[in-house]
Order: sequence, then structure tokens, then C-alpha cells
Amino acid sequence: MNFTSFYRRSLPIALASCLSVPALAQEGLADTLQYQDVFNLEYAAAPFFSPQGDTVYYVRHSMDIMNDRTTSALWQVNLKDQRHRPMLANSGNIRQPALSPDGTRLAYVSDENGSAQIYMHYLEDGLTARLTKLTESPSQMTWSPDGKQLAFTMFTATKQQPLFSSMPGKPEGAKWAESAKYIEKTDYRADGQGYLDSGHRQIYILPAEGGTPRQLTTGAYPNSSELSFSAQGNWLYFAADRSKDFALHPVRGDIFRINTTTAKVEQVTDMPGPEARPQLSPDGKYLAFTQLQDNKQSYQTPDLVVMELGSNKVTRLTEVLDRSLGSFKWAEDSASLVFSYLDKGHHRLARVGLDAEIQKYEVSLGGQSLGRPYTSGEFALSSKGQIAYTQASDSRPADLSLLTPQGERRTLTTLNEDALGHLTLAEVKHLPVTSTVDDRQIDAWVAYPPGFDRNKKYPMILEIHGGPHAAYGPHFAMEIQLMAAKGYVVVWSNPRGSSSYGAEFGNLIHHNYPSDDYQDLMDVVDAVVAEGAVDSNNLFITGGSGGGVLTAWSIGKTDRFAAAVVAKPVINWMSFALTADAYPYFSQYWMPGKPWEVADHLWEHSPLSLVGNVTTPTMLLTGEADYRTPISESEQFYQALRLQQVDAAMVRIPGAPHGIAGRPSRLIQKTGNILAWFERYKSK
Repeated sequence: MNFTSFYRRSLPIALASCLSVPALAQEGLADTLQYQDVFNLEYAAAPFFSPQGDTVYYVRHSMDIMNDRTTSALWQVNLKDQRHRPMLANSGNIRQPALSPDGTRLAYVSDENGSAQIYMHYLEDGLTARLTKLTESPSQMTWSPDGKQLAFTMFTATKQQPLFSSMPGKPEGAKWAESAKYIEKTDYRADGQGYLDSGHRQIYILPAEGGTPRQLTTGAYPNSSELSFSAQGNWLYFAADRSKDFALHPVRGDIFRINTTTAKVEQVTDMPGPEARPQLSPDGKYLAFTQLQDNKQSYQTPDLVVMELGSNKVTRLTEVLDRSLGSFKWAEDSASLVFSYLDKGHHRLARVGLDAEIQKYEVSLGGQSLGRPYTSGEFALSSKGQIAYTQASDSRPADLSLLTPQGERRTLTTLNEDALGHLTLAEVKHLPVTSTVDDRQIDAWVAYPPGFDRNKKYPMILEIHGGPHAAYGPHFAMEIQLMAAKGYVVVWSNPRGSSSYGAEFGNLIHHNYPSDDYQDLMDVVDAVVAEGAVDSNNLFITGGSGGGVLTAWSIGKTDRFAAAVVAKPVINWMSFALTADAYPYFSQYWMPGKPWEVADHLWEHSPLSLVGNVTTPTMLLTGEADYRTPISESEQFYQALRLQQVDAAMVRIPGAPHGIAGRPSRLIQKTGNILAWFERYKSK
């Protein structure tokens, strides 16, 4: 788990429009990226094949400028003639599309009529029917092998009894205060959802011809994992922690199966550490799942595991890989699986046989993290062994590409040529850096502004990723490109603690964060400055979530930066531990003890402990509805800086959760305010 997928009232409004904004426009570079171009972006997602493997379908995401949101539609590419066309038109935003096993029907979730409902599209005659009238949004929609049923999970409310029930009756017409809200559970709020209603996600089953969904699971615990039918369709496999104290044990779970007729539940696995994401092989003989040998470290990499159902023999398939796993798919012959994994800032693909022999593919997935250059990506596997995947690029969001069994690679879509093809984008280059801490290689990437002249001096921005166990890479990022378009050299990197380099590298900051990761970042800055085209008097620093932690920590260690923007940070580990939504996880995996037991340790690693050293002009930027790194963290640092008489400002994004750039206009606001703050302090 990461933080990630962490004044004066008029000042936030004024920043983007008053702080030297005219200076942001580069004369003579009208063909460079502009803020409004955010609304022109599109990207591919969720590919899947027809049963015959001759057509690949995908969800096409685009931006709705009128409603300030990302929209989604279903498109298809015919692999024989490369015809690219829409699959469903005027069907609302489409999620979770899934073809029936025989390929004649398409089930999907759409908000066409205002709420998320399950629809069925009949491919032969083009008819579409709405199957449900659900009160909550369905997830994990899965076909039964015979195509007669659909399984899904859905939040199911339970009635919360108030503690005090003797409130006197209100006189007619009286205007009393709103009733108190009573909370008596560990998991009571979540980032992006707010304060949670009473209830849990449960598993349902629905006839594919429509009708009434039938609830299968019950109990006061969530049953919200991926679902997988047995070969005969009479059992559903799922992962859960079905204990009353599940909320206090966030990294725990076993695999169960439930009978689709009797609702009888049977436990399938009981291994030390959590099992998750069950997936039956096509022949029904094997169960694949992920399994983590939990050692309470902050960065851990689960293995892909296969259990032979006849003998319960378990084989760990990826133990030697030592990388974070993505999704995995069974091959049609049930003899191997294709899976994705993170490796040195890239999202890679590989195939593994039941003998644990791994074959790696030279492809890179990505392009779905539009704001910052995080790793991302999805893929699908056809019955013919073809792989459709979202192609990574440093100059475009995700397009759809195809890898054939013979190793041929083809690009199937070019979704952003109309929006970006005529523009001059930043050139991105890899910059390996040797850490002065222990001579480890730290991967970094540099974006050079359009029209870059190595004989000139440019201001530089260090952009730090969150997590801290996450990874940047050479991927398209609108925020990076916009910064470069405004004349900045931009650098990002994977300091120690980043994912995609193995457990040992990730846990160099276990119970020791921030620490030497700060020096890794300074080594990266030194390496870019040493190239000679950066003005060392105009160095700037920013980062969000875990990157906000490191930004605040860095300006407490050095005054080399002309200005800083600290986005959605943790400033005080003690207060964070007892206000963050995922506090059972953070207190067990990120801290050596309960907060009050290790107060000195937490203070030593809190950026607030260094605030007396800060002289760098600093802006705080946080969503007002952030429950991952609550806005109280930003306010602590802001008030401390004001008491220190350091130039400080705070930008609050109304209604935004931890993902403050989740809507197109918020991405513009975030990037625009950062650049406006830097422009204020840039020496001419």
C-alpha cells in the first residue's frame, strides 16, 4: 500500500492567474503544449479478445470538457483488416466489459441512466437490454463457464443502531440540528469515499437473461476480491479475511469457495501470509493466486502460486523474480500463465510454465497515469496466444499494441496523433546516477524543454514520486510535459525505497523514511546540474504524497532550492498515524511500534522536526477531502512556516481526495499553481 493506484482565502485563487503567468508562455513556441490540451488526451484500457482471437476490444478513455471528467466507450479493432471502430454508441460510460464464453453476448456496467447498472449487448442482432436495478455499483463482474450466470460483488448496507435512542419528538415545524452520526468500527472512513456507511461488499449471482440478483455471501466482513468460477460453474472462488477483526489485519486473507446453489462456504487455502486474486485454469485442474510470505516489512513482493486442486500441491512460480506483480492470465492449454511485473521503472510481461520456468517479453506497458510518470498498464491474452497490451511511451498516453506468438509487434491505435502530433514535446532521456551513499545505481529521467539549447541555462524542477514504494519511469506525463513546455528542465527518479527493484532495495527505507533516499535525490540533482545546461540558482523541488514528505524533508536539509511545492504530505508521523484512513496498516507495517510507543522514532523522521531550518519559500497543496494524508498535515507545516516567517502559501483543492489531479481541471489547477509559485521566485 502507498499513500496512492498522499492564508489568506483569496491566495489560492490568485496564484494561477497573478503570479507572473504571462512569463510562462514561451514566445516563438506556439506549437508547444498548453494547459487546455489536457482535455484533448485519450488512452486505451481494459483490452480483451473475442473467443476466436480475431478481434480485440478495449475501453477508450477521453476527456469531457463540459463535465470535467474522464469518459469511457467501448471500441474494437479487427486484427485481419485493422478496422478500428466503436462497439457501442451512446451507452454512457462503460466499465467492466466482458464477453460471454461463446462470444455472442457482451455484459458491461454503464451509467447510461444515471446509476451504475449491468447491461447485456447481443452481438448478432445488435440489441441491448438493461439487466439490473441495483442500488449500489457492481464490481468484479464474471461469467460462468456455461454463459448462464453472472457473478459480481456489491456493497450491501446494514442498519446501524444508534447508541442513544431516547431523543424526544421534534415539534411540527421545528428546525433542530442534524442528528449525530454514531461510529463504532475500525474502518470508518476511506480516501475518495469519505465516512463509510455500515455494511460490506458481498457476492451476488444474476441470471444472464436478467432477473433478480441473489446474494450468496453474508457476514460482517468484506467479500470483494476477484471472482473465478469452477469449470462446472457450481463453485465461485474468492479471497477474503472472514474474521471479525479483519479491519485490524489489513494484510491477511485466504481463498474460499462458495456453492452457487446452496451458498455453502469452504476454505481452500490456509497459508502463512495472505492469498489473493484466485483464477481457475481453463481445464479446471489448477488454481492460480498470489501469495505473500508476510514479514511485516513496508515493501513486500508476493509470488504467483499454483495449486493443483486434485492433490493440493502448491508450486511457487515467481519466487526467483523478486519483483512486484501485476495481473496474470491463464493460457488456453492451462500449461502456463502470462503475467505483468514491475522492473526498473518499466511494466513488463513474462510467461511462466507450471515448472516455474520464466520467459520474459521485450515489451513495456504503460500510458495510463496521465498526470505523473508512474508505471501502469494492462494486457489481454487470446486463445491463439496473442497479447494485446497498452503500450508505454514517453511522448504519448497509452495506445493499444499487439504481440504475436512469433514475436511480431504491431501498434493497433494512434489515439493522440490529432492532439499531440503537431506539437513539439519535451525530449526524455534516461540518466543513470550513482548514489554517493553506497554506489547503487539510481535511475533518473530528464525532460528537456522544446527548443532546448545545450549552450543556454534553464531552470530545473525535481519531481519526486509518492508511495514511497512506487515507481516512476520513462512514461508520458502531462504534468512533466507542461512544466517542460514552460521552459523548465524536469527530472524524476527512483530513489531507494522505490518499487520495481526488488525487496532489498525497497526495504532500504523500512522504518527509516525519509533517510538516505534524500541523498539519492540530491545526487540526481547534482548529476543534472553537472550536464551544464541548468541554472543552479534556479532549482525547484516538488512532489506529492510520499514525494511531499521528501520535498518537506529536503528543504529542512538544504537551502539550494529557490522554491518548493509540498503536495499532500505527511509532516508529522505521530498525527498521521492516528488520522489517516489506513491507520491499521501504517501503524503495523511502516512503524516499529504503536505511535505512542515509538514517539521519538517518529519525530526523528518527521519533516516537522526540521522546520526550524527551512528558509525556502514553500507552497502547500492538498485536497480538502484527502483522508489518506489528511489536510491537517499540510496545515501543521503551513502554520509552522508562517511562525518561522518563511514565505508560505497553501492551496486547498475543494472536494478533492488524495488523488488531487483526478479530474482534468484539477490537473490543470495543480500544475498551474506549482508553476506560478516557481515563477514568483525564479531569478531573471
